[in-house]
Amino acid sequence: MNRTQVRKVSDKAMTVLFYLSALSLLLFICGVAAFLIRRGWNILSFDFITEPPKDGMTSGGISTPLIGTLELIAVSMAAAIPIGVATGLYFAEYAGDNGMTKVLRLSIRSLAGVPSVIFGLFGLSMFVIFMKFGSCLLSAGLTLACLSLPLIVTVSEQAFLAVPKDYREASYALGATKAQTIFKVVFPSAASTIITGVILAIGRVAGETAPIMFTGAAYFAPNVAKSVFDQVMALPYHIYVLATSSTDIEAAQPIQYGAILVLIGFVLGTSAVGIVARAKLSSVDRR
Repeated sequence: MNRTQVRKVSDKAMTVLFYLSALSLLLFICGVAAFLIRRGWNILSFDFITEPPKDGMTSGGISTPLIGTLELIAVSMAAAIPIGVATGLYFAEYAGDNGMTKVLRLSIRSLAGVPSVIFGLFGLSMFVIFMKFGSCLLSAGLTLACLSLPLIVTVSEQAFLAVPKDYREASYALGATKAQTIFKVVFPSAASTIITGVILAIGRVAGETAPIMFTGAAYFAPNVAKSVFDQVMALPYHIYVLATSSTDIEAAQPIQYGAILVLIGFVLGTSAVGIVARAKLSSVDRR
């Protein structure tokens, strides 16, 4: 067997291996999805979504933790999006290629790999204790904002760098200032990619438990948070409580699996919205 034949056999073998790996992953995901649907599908209803937990969280619905999750997303994104996009813009348009910039980039990228529980302990030290916000929606939201910043900064920087230089030069040739070029040319061209990054950040924030355990998540709250200084129930932490600390774990299992399905559906739904929004913005840019 010559080298060409050996190379062809190796290519086919690797192709088969990759297909089998992808098929195994797909079967595993389908198996997990089927298990969750079988356990939680029967409890899903409009009342389950709109009613608060009752009877020690062994009956009722998930409206309070679901709304709490949305509140956490709103607070965290209100803080993370402006800071993250501005930082990405600074790296792409203003920062020079020097040692300090390289250190800052490396630091931000390294934060993306830090375990979420470390962010929770940081939020406890910084927002709950040092800044004296207490255990509340604001502390938890700011902690989740810190968690999502590395992703938003990196995606924003890459989005701005991906805008062709010809766009900038054409804008300058027409007499536009740097600020006008950034806000009227660079931002619209990078918007679709930035939105995708924000959607991914929302998906991660929605599913985090460890950061909010230390900073603002309530074991049980009869009402939704009406102030940023109130404690808040959150869907991922509610699922954790139902699985480990409920007054009746067996009775709470259907609610637990139903809440998991709702959380997964929410994350998938936000991802779908991001894909549609990016496609529409990209089509507008091409026009």
